[in-house]
Amino acid sequence: MAEETWHAARLIPTSGINGADEQERRATSALLAVMSAVREFGRALTQPYGAPAGPVQTWIEVPFTLGDGKSFPDGLIRVTRGQRQWTALVEVKTGTNELQAEQLERYLDIAREQGFDALITISNEVPPMAGQHPTRIDKRKLRKVALHHIPWSQVLTMAVLQKEYRGVADPDQAWILGELIRYLEHPKSGALEFSDMGPSWVPGRDAVGAGTLRPTDAAAPEIAGRFDALVRYAGLKLGRRLGTDVVPALTRREQAEPLIRTQTLVAQLATTGSMTAALRIPGAVGTLSITADLRAAKITCHVDIEAPREGRPTTRVNWLVRQLKDAPDTVRLESYAAHARGAGSAELLHAVRENPAVLISDPARELRTFRVALTAPAGTKRGTGRGAFIDSVLNAIDDFYSQVIQNLKPWMPAAPRMRSTDDALAIEPVPAALVSTALSSQDEPVTPRLTDDG
Repeated sequence: MAEETWHAARLIPTSGINGADEQERRATSALLAVMSAVREFGRALTQPYGAPAGPVQTWIEVPFTLGDGKSFPDGLIRVTRGQRQWTALVEVKTGTNELQAEQLERYLDIAREQGFDALITISNEVPPMAGQHPTRIDKRKLRKVALHHIPWSQVLTMAVLQKEYRGVADPDQAWILGELIRYLEHPKSGALEFSDMGPSWVPGRDAVGAGTLRPTDAAAPEIAGRFDALVRYAGLKLGRRLGTDVVPALTRREQAEPLIRTQTLVAQLATTGSMTAALRIPGAVGTLSITADLRAAKITCHVDIEAPREGRPTTRVNWLVRQLKDAPDTVRLESYAAHARGAGSAELLHAVRENPAVLISDPARELRTFRVALTAPAGTKRGTGRGAFIDSVLNAIDDFYSQVIQNLKPWMPAAPRMRSTDDALAIEPVPAALVSTALSSQDEPVTPRLTDDG
């Protein structure tokens, strides 16, 4: 038998998973065990929630008594450093199972009674923005105990970033973290991809197409929230491939008051039939903006880039075109002149390649900004697969980054050149009549030199 057909032994096997309970129990145990075994990974998951830098201890299905009954949270994490101790309960869901408010509130009560610091939930639910929780909880329960949520997609992203890019000092620990990544990437693990736009997607999409959607419709905020969640998931997925943190580009006000962001998207959806978002990518020339036009069934990604501050208009256009040598002809270029009002000139890349002047509406005006955009068809289905909205957004973002953004660099002025000695000698001598011999306040004081006569 050829060795190519043999299956390598895995530290965390996916075989033998029977039912949701076994899937949940194995995922919990695998994650918590690796957190305690791989110091860097345990620190990366606990530090954002206030844990000190210390050894991570973990347990599963710890029994607690609350009232007349017993409760068994899926896990418990404890980090100790010196006299300081940080403890959090853990509740995990896999597959399509959702977190339940009643269960979480009971665990919050347990954490409060025990003097624990937090309750951490892990599931495939992706909130629209970091810091939000997918389950509505009585805020009175959060007065003394913090509630945090980590989507499985974020857990996987953090594991990949730590192993492949940030590094694990111990080779054996790096191998263990790699085994967790293999497990979470397997469909049987229950750590699923973002796969559903929600039950309001189809009626909401049809209402947008018919022009009958109103901001007060119940479907509008759910669609807006799912769209933001999809964009956040797209950032996690892209960041996993790039080895960096890709996050939604939100204003401080939107981060502090998520309802404002939802209201903005709902208003866009009702008036224009579209939704917009953006991703901030470290090191990129600009933010990656996404526009989902449900009426036109199109996804458009674009990035704005500043034009060079010197050279003729055609020179500035050619500077951009040279960087897009591998981009498809269907890329749209737009130019904006300084102090100009309204829309600038726009043309497809293949036409600009042939004649850069088509992007210059007024040669007398200075070009200040370019916009590079790429449009793709938008799917309509609520799930994943061919013809699905989710896949069309994910593919549009990946294609635009790989074909456009990663090839763009900001303009930098040339460094000033040092004048050589030969250049200095070539300067014509100054006529004696133009040489100033008068004393100046900037001259050094002259000390009279004494003669032999005193």
